[in-house]
Amino acid sequence: MKGEPYGEGRLVEISQGCAGAETIATSSDAVKISGLRFSYPGKAAAAVLDMPDWRIPRGGGVFVNGASGSGKSTLLNLLAGILTATAGTVEILGQDLATLSARRRDAFRAKHMGIVFQQFNLIQYLSVLDNIRLAAYFGVQNIGAVESRALALFAALELDRTLIRKPASDLSVGQQQRVAIVRALINAPEILIADEPTSALDSDTRDAFMALLMTISRAQGITLIVASHDIALSQCFQQVISLSAINRCGGAQRVY
Repeated sequence: MKGEPYGEGRLVEISQGCAGAETIATSSDAVKISGLRFSYPGKAAAAVLDMPDWRIPRGGGVFVNGASGSGKSTLLNLLAGILTATAGTVEILGQDLATLSARRRDAFRAKHMGIVFQQFNLIQYLSVLDNIRLAAYFGVQNIGAVESRALALFAALELDRTLIRKPASDLSVGQQQRVAIVRALINAPEILIADEPTSALDSDTRDAFMALLMTISRAQGITLIVASHDIALSQCFQQVISLSAINRCGGAQRVY
């Protein structure tokens, strides 16, 4: 169980400043997929994802392996609510994402999920701290406490604390990657999703980075979902899934 801000057994309401609120029911699953089908709008091709059932328990770590273009990023975008299923359900922490408007999916994602994008997606002209503050703002966190929380994460990730005032453009690729992890963790998410998080790293740096990521995720009780074509990452996880084994489309089409 995480120390903050949400624990199992609680009901969490998300208010969006308008009528109604979503309530997350207690669930032992971080992710529950049932009868999922997805195809990109306007394309004549058949579904690129067809997954009858898939569950990830809370607090677990899952590595999803697949070749480039096999649909890994599409799956992660569905889990994050960036994309919506063509058919079936995607439940995150007991919440059916299809029942939320686009605005509320964005709010749900900001508050309950951290995402590390393949290209990091830092705003280069902003300082590191302001990049992190933006994530905290969208997650409705106390902005005044962001810097102290960020510096604690800097220490855990072995980042030089003086970098926090520098523009993101001044950072090396490895430093930007770790800042992206800090940004993803700043709202104390229940779920952390990482898409090809080590693609820009050499093997030694990759292994050290993954060891840090696993340590932080376990310490905070975070459900970690990593997707990559690099099978070497599988050594870090107890649960390793080949996307082709759970996707009845079999990866026959090249997608993203």
